[in-house]
Amino acid sequence: MDWLVILTIFNDYIKPFLDIFILTFIIYKGYQILVQTKAIQLIKGALTLILIYFFAFFLKLKTLLWILELFGPGIVIGIAIIFQPELRKIFTRLGQGNWFSFRSDSELHHFESVLNSIEILSDHRQGSLIVLPRKVGLKNILETGTKIDAELSSSLILTIFSEDAPLHDGAVIIKGGRIIAAGCFLPLSEQIDIRKSFGTRHRAALGLAEETDAVIIIVSEETGAISLAYDANLFYNLSLAELSKNLEKIFEYTDEEEQVFEI
Repeated sequence: MDWLVILTIFNDYIKPFLDIFILTFIIYKGYQILVQTKAIQLIKGALTLILIYFFAFFLKLKTLLWILELFGPGIVIGIAIIFQPELRKIFTRLGQGNWFSFRSDSELHHFESVLNSIEILSDHRQGSLIVLPRKVGLKNILETGTKIDAELSSSLILTIFSEDAPLHDGAVIIKGGRIIAAGCFLPLSEQIDIRKSFGTRHRAALGLAEETDAVIIIVSEETGAISLAYDANLFYNLSLAELSKNLEKIFEYTDEEEQVFEI
């Protein structure tokens, strides 16, 4: 009898709650992915087509319905082709896992050395790109540069980005307190509404932030402005304090935890 009561309670109360909770969670995480990958335009386009179809269906607009039914599959395929980069980013995000984490995994980074070098580079208007990977591997990016695998220090970063250095035009990749590689080339952004004043460094940083979950710090060679790119967004002209606060928030910087991921 007790089992029947428990089963009834489960079917009548717990099961509907789980159903709604899981659906809400999936919608919430899906919305997060869409916003981060700029794929919200894809949803707006799909909703617009659906609304037009229902409008034509209820008003019995036969010609419009015939056109939509005739070209509907082609429109869907066309949208998939046009938004192929966005769809790729969505599946990349899904492939990262981390579904039950509402914030980024923590990883020890020697932010002090990075911030010290950024401050000096900014003051001297020395252009630079510093990449801090998270979960998505950057093997293809590493192969475009020179592997270093040296202990992280401000002096080494400044040496790499000095004007006479052979690797100063590329990006430096820092992982686990070590400079993994330098002189790496990053993919340029596919966004068409990016500011025209942004140079190659900003476009490259945003391009990598669109394709991976890496965090990229940029110092402008023209103005010395400090920028930060991550999750397909670019935050321009930050102060050193703002940069530090953002990095600690992104990586949940704590002394108690350390996780190492393969690059």
